[in-house]
Amino acid sequence: MRNCFHRALLISLLAVLPMATYQSSAERVVRQIVELAGIQIDGNQPWDIQVHNDQFYGYVLKERSLGLGESYMLGWWDAPALDETICRMLQADLEHQLKPTWAMRWAVLKARLFNLQTKAASMEVIDAHYQLGNDLYERMLDPTMSYSCGYWKCATTLEEAQRAKFDLIARKLRLKPGMRLLDIGCGWGGFARHVAELYGVEVVAITLSENQANYARELCSGLPVEVRVQDYRDVDGSFDRVVEIGMFEHVGQKNYREFMEIAYNRLVDGGMLMLHTIGGNVSTLACDPWIDRYIFPNGHLPSIAQIGTAIEGLFVMEDWHNFGPDYDRTLMAWFHNFDSHWKELEGAYPPYFYRMWKYYLLSCAGAFRARDIQLWQVVLSKGGIEGGYTTIR
Repeated sequence: MRNCFHRALLISLLAVLPMATYQSSAERVVRQIVELAGIQIDGNQPWDIQVHNDQFYGYVLKERSLGLGESYMLGWWDAPALDETICRMLQADLEHQLKPTWAMRWAVLKARLFNLQTKAASMEVIDAHYQLGNDLYERMLDPTMSYSCGYWKCATTLEEAQRAKFDLIARKLRLKPGMRLLDIGCGWGGFARHVAELYGVEVVAITLSENQANYARELCSGLPVEVRVQDYRDVDGSFDRVVEIGMFEHVGQKNYREFMEIAYNRLVDGGMLMLHTIGGNVSTLACDPWIDRYIFPNGHLPSIAQIGTAIEGLFVMEDWHNFGPDYDRTLMAWFHNFDSHWKELEGAYPPYFYRMWKYYLLSCAGAFRARDIQLWQVVLSKGGIEGGYTTIR
């Protein structure tokens, strides 16, 4: 009850204080809010915030999560364990202690009014993120160049976790020699190569990134893998299996049903589709504003309800597996690699890039640790698996 009263008082203060008083009180209000998460300003714990510029206080109150990320990029604050700082903020639900900003309202309105993931708009995230130099990803990722959550059940290294993820998907899809597989959003081709080599399947792998396609073609040279620069909406032909690994987050809620219809129409009877996607605990229309502006433009995390609506009347849901905590460990491994190799990379990127990328990787690790977001593998079948589906973990 005491905490509820404390939170209500803080919200009331933000609503009624005159601007001058608000500015002078910003530090006090921010201190009180973060204390709800056990975080101190200029404290001694690894998750405590060290403030270097007093503009931090007013900017965070004004811009919320966007301001938190931007002020970090500017060097206005630090935290020795940034991932844990974000985890504690999310566990305490600090974001909802403040009123929505106009930027957040506009993001939701845009998502309602416009399709932010049309064919043309889909290129925005490719240009902003996936067309970054392969040198960055070669140093950050493992040798398979897998840019999605690893499966750490029996793994001790990042590469082992990624190969375990590839095998998990292959086993869940019951891949057999001679099958034809459509890999939507194939990245740098690691999964396509893995299953072509070890499971004897023929793969059509599609991406919108020329950088990724060129790398994947070289990686898969000599194997029955065709790599295309192509939108999933333009694929024709029939397939025994369809998979997306970390691509569904770029489809957008206005396109979920179309994506499912396309996958359904491309599959043979009895075929199977796997979604390997980050998911949210609640249905939303827009993603975190900082992530949207600096990392994944126009991205959207689906909810269980949104996926369910999209597959209704098309697919049988055979299996739903959540191993979100494994993404925390994957992101921390990526950050270790990125941080260790930054000296080799910094000349090719703008001065703010290191802090931006560090905030991206560690804040996402904190979000998975807080169980604020999840990692799902969803197995869907066209017409149902005869005799039932055996759960594989």
